[in-house]
Amino acid sequence: MAISRQAGAPRTAAPADAGLCNGAALRRANRRVSLLYDQVLAPCDLRATQHAILVRLARAGAAPALGELARALVIDPSALAHNLRPLERDGLVVLADNPRDQRSRLVRLTPSGRARLAESRALWRQAQARFETAFGPDRAARLRAALDELASDAFAADFAAAAGTTAGVSPAAVRRAARGPGRAESGSG
Repeated sequence: MAISRQAGAPRTAAPADAGLCNGAALRRANRRVSLLYDQVLAPCDLRATQHAILVRLARAGAAPALGELARALVIDPSALAHNLRPLERDGLVVLADNPRDQRSRLVRLTPSGRARLAESRALWRQAQARFETAFGPDRAARLRAALDELASDAFAADFAAAAGTTAGVSPAAVRRAARGPGRAESGSG
């Protein structure tokens, strides 16, 4: 049900701090850009997150462990497992037991996955070009640099350390934050 305003009634101002949450602003921007890229990638039946996983696997060469892939993508292992299911179902990736560590699984790009990635590259380049045209190439480069910094282990450590100066965060918590969202690897991802 939509909330309507009576004609002539004053608009209520948003709370003064409504636009100040960095996390909410980043999530909102991420959702928007992801939706835009998803629309461009739709003809190859991949979402932007799935495309990023395939790219990372192609760059890895060897089959990385789930936890290693999650850390590289700065994603929670359970979210990675959720995103891998349709890729595995469609034969684009294969998950296998790690012969060196039975507690973890390895992810490998299949020949079909390589073919789908090759098919998606022109679409991804199109999405990139549209982003750069709409946002501006210089601004886009600065944005990527800032986002890379925010995704770094160094920023996670600085963030945790900043809390430690006022909230008594332990050195162990700072080390955990620097490792990123990945937890110990498990067979379930």
